[in-house]
Amino acid sequence: MCRLFGLSSAPRRSRATFWLLDAPDSLMAQSHRDPDGTGLGYFDSDGTPQVRKAPDAAYEDRAFAREARQVCSATFLAHIRLASTGSLTAPNTHPFQQDGRLFAHNGVVEDLAALEAELGEDLSLVAGDTDSERVFALITREVRRARGDIGAGIERATRWIAGQLPVYSLNLILTTPDELWALRYPATHELYVLEREAGGPHGARHLDHSGSAGRMRVHSGDLADAPAVVVASERMDEHPAWRLMEPGELFHVTPEGDAERRIVLPDAPAHPLQLADLSERAAHSQKSGG
Repeated sequence: MCRLFGLSSAPRRSRATFWLLDAPDSLMAQSHRDPDGTGLGYFDSDGTPQVRKAPDAAYEDRAFAREARQVCSATFLAHIRLASTGSLTAPNTHPFQQDGRLFAHNGVVEDLAALEAELGEDLSLVAGDTDSERVFALITREVRRARGDIGAGIERATRWIAGQLPVYSLNLILTTPDELWALRYPATHELYVLEREAGGPHGARHLDHSGSAGRMRVHSGDLADAPAVVVASERMDEHPAWRLMEPGELFHVTPEGDAERRIVLPDAPAHPLQLADLSERAAHSQKSGG
């Protein structure tokens, strides 16, 4: 399945080095497990969003997906894609950018025609053909209608989706220059939170997370003496404080670095999808492991 990773060191900017696609190229047996896109989003000191992404594991810019890139930001968002909808192109590769915010999603939402009809003229926010970018556009519209209240916008948009569209999974992370939002819905896929003290459980230790599938590794020496909050699709180290988010939980890291949580989707989707309901391609993208 797709891998989500978000990090906030707010209010402090920190440097982090990301390795995406750690698996060696020479392991041909793993070629069928190569992802369909890798991406990293962060913000410059003036709040300008930056997105670096490669839309295909075989793309000519795959060097980015392999190399360590050291960037500085208060928030980071990384995504490794296994495509469920949309071709393998840059516009379909996460993270997406709208209204100065970044967004990545793991899951499947169907009946995109109904979602497009709901979006109306706001479909102009969408550059590709994924369900994820359309979900983001609905959130963007609802944030605008809520006069910039991101939490309210996420809640309104996802409540509409949960009540109107077939949903398999709607796990997402949204970042701004100094805030991070994450939603787990429903219980289909896991999403974990780590509120990490400065230096980790033993003190004076840098942050060094590595996904079990060998797809992503994150290192930050700056976080040896500063706290951080991490959201990820899997526990990425042995820290004992990893917490599985509740289904329907909206998690928020404020500009001051405080963590807030509330249940915004207490009920199951009105039209839940099972793995057997998905197309072969979508089902493959949602299977765990690998």
